[in-house]
Amino acid sequence: MIAIYSDDLTVRQSIVSALGSQVASDIPAHKTLEFATGDALRLHLDEKGRIDLFILDGESTPEGGLGIARQLKDEIYQCPPTMVITARAADAWLASWSKADASVMHPIDPFTLAHKVADLLRAHLPARV
Repeated sequence: MIAIYSDDLTVRQSIVSALGSQVASDIPAHKTLEFATGDALRLHLDEKGRIDLFILDGESTPEGGLGIARQLKDEIYQCPPTMVITARAADAWLASWSKADASVMHPIDPFTLAHKVADLLRAHLPARV
């Protein structure tokens, strides 16, 4: 399950479109959950919703994805990987501060996004036998 957080519907749609239903042939098909608010994302987690990867829009308002990424990493034991989307290359330090495992920039390049997601999932999903 991939959680996508952005207050912007078009950003969420572009992420879902870039990911399709399977990002690579060696990775199982996935489902996505979309969240427009940080509160909705946290409520899902409080209800023990399973997430394999978080994709968080750093440009969301009023609560940015960078702050949510940091909170997730600080508060969830063995937190799943997080990816943040930033506005500029100069924001790389913010991605580092947020403890994100990866970052991409707006506008979202579908191939770059899918490749980085596949790499994160390969590194964090249990090995298939």
